[in-house]
Amino acid sequence: MKSGYIIVLSVALVFALFLLNIFHGAVEISPVDTLRVLTGQESDATASSIILSTRLPQACVACLAGAALAISGLMLQTLFANPLADASILGIHSGAGLGAALVIMATGGMAISAMSGYALLLMAALTGAVAVMILLLAFSAKVSGNVLLLVIGVMVSYVISSMISLLSYVTTADSLQNYFLWGMGSFSNVSLSRLPVFAVLVLVGLLAALLQAKALNAMLMGDHYANNVGISLRRTRTAVLLVVGVLSAIVVAFCGPIAFIGLAVPHMARMIVGTENHLILMPVTLLMGAAMALICNFFTTFAVVGILIPVNVITPFFGVPVIFYILWKKPLYRR
Repeated sequence: MKSGYIIVLSVALVFALFLLNIFHGAVEISPVDTLRVLTGQESDATASSIILSTRLPQACVACLAGAALAISGLMLQTLFANPLADASILGIHSGAGLGAALVIMATGGMAISAMSGYALLLMAALTGAVAVMILLLAFSAKVSGNVLLLVIGVMVSYVISSMISLLSYVTTADSLQNYFLWGMGSFSNVSLSRLPVFAVLVLVGLLAALLQAKALNAMLMGDHYANNVGISLRRTRTAVLLVVGVLSAIVVAFCGPIAFIGLAVPHMARMIVGTENHLILMPVTLLMGAAMALICNFFTTFAVVGILIPVNVITPFFGVPVIFYILWKKPLYRR
């Protein structure tokens, strides 16, 4: 019963934060005008455009991206039995970022504005993420320690960062600026016309992630137990890495490499539910990820000298304290 209350409260929190993001923005619009727009009544054209074309899709994207990042982090932390496992730490975001960098710099940033370019951007990001996943999967069968695998992921990130730096050095100033702005992260890159594509892709990925809950529960009991109950470890590892890679690539391609949500939110969810049961933990993590992304998106609208704050400027203020707390209380946990 406790878990049911937690899920209901989490849904209510996400809904409240969603409305907060609709009613608040860089441009001041009265609550009455906002309500008139949302209820379909006659309203100011400017207010209607801002709410329906900017705030609404931005809030939807924040919900979906936050959920995708959080559940990806949870799956990786369970798979590698390491509290620091995350798509960004293990290099999956870097791989997706490298693919995106190649497209953005090759097209001079046009891929960000054109729908056909976004398809190319998504494929390139997915290719980069899958390449890193294959490398991690190969090493996971060879190395004996989870800490060593984490170090390998960090080393992969360093190598990819060097490759991106080389691309940045030889590209044009306009392409470099477009890539830099994209890399700061934003939930506003997905327009209302692109939102259905983004939503369908993420929702399919989230459904695939939720289907791994029982297998992840078995892995918590150890590899021997998982084998005894009929769970194929190889198939589960492949499925988890594939789902995480696809979700990471989608979010990176559309929103940029958003940091800390996937790393910190699963720990917050564990502290709230008090269980490792993924049948409960995964839905709460998904909802908490959406809530965290909405909070970060809310703070990006506090413009500084007329410029909106990038998402990756906000996320460390929420994510880093959680990680410090986890490392202080439990430096490493092992299966």
